[in-house]
Amino acid sequence: MPKKIICFGEMLWDIFPKESIAGGAPMNVALQLHHLGMTVEMISRIGDDKLGNKLISFVKDFGLSDRFIQKDPVHPTGTVVVNDQDKENIRYEIVKPAAWDYIQWTESMEKGVKNADAFIFGTLAARGEESKATLDKLLETPALKIVDINLRPPFYTADLIEHLLTKADVLKINEDELTLLADFYDLPSKMEAALEKLNELFDFELICITLGSKGAALYQDGEIISHPGYPVTVKDTVGAGDAFLAGFVYKYLANDSPEKILDFACALGALVATYSGGTPVYKMEDIQHIQNL
Repeated sequence: MPKKIICFGEMLWDIFPKESIAGGAPMNVALQLHHLGMTVEMISRIGDDKLGNKLISFVKDFGLSDRFIQKDPVHPTGTVVVNDQDKENIRYEIVKPAAWDYIQWTESMEKGVKNADAFIFGTLAARGEESKATLDKLLETPALKIVDINLRPPFYTADLIEHLLTKADVLKINEDELTLLADFYDLPSKMEAALEKLNELFDFELICITLGSKGAALYQDGEIISHPGYPVTVKDTVGAGDAFLAGFVYKYLANDSPEKILDFACALGALVATYSGGTPVYKMEDIQHIQNL
């Protein structure tokens, strides 16, 4: 029976110089998990406008439920202005306010999270007080809580990060974010020691760190498992980290070994980087092809 997962946070349009692409890290993760055959729902909020209607059509075309996607009569659908001149270092201007800053708690939403096998969230959707209050309520449920901190300046504070880390069971982070946390918590300079200290502070079940072209690593029970990643020709990196997270969650919930979890997640992240946009359509054989490189 497929695992049930709920993703919380932003869904929006990435506005590129030549086109607009549906995006938002939580939505990308939700769509990737759905594509992998899991039962997924998205908690978010869009404007009651043309861009919002297009987003609803987009997720429905993927087969994703819109049960917990609210419509806001006042605030617009979220947008991000993307500068993609440097394909390896894409820059974003996240427009504020947006409808996803105003996600309202509902009883059915909380029941959905309680019944989920995993609840995935990040820091960006907590930049708005209303969405943060809703997230805080949902974090009191017993579901496995997976945080992808996904830091986007200036929309976070040290207090917010610490608050969300204390609620999480599993942490997904990248190298730059670990460097920032090292400053906050005076972590050691070596990655292994830094992850160990971070785990002592927050008692995670597992920490997953992505290392860009160098692959990724998992820290669990005092051990680090690494994967060098897969070399591919990158079209853009939009959504590659989200795909990695989806692959990680897919295998983690299947209780696969750390080595298999990393291998699949790295392959899926690499595959998505060979496409434009964060939610390409692919087959399981495409992931296996990357694994066989």
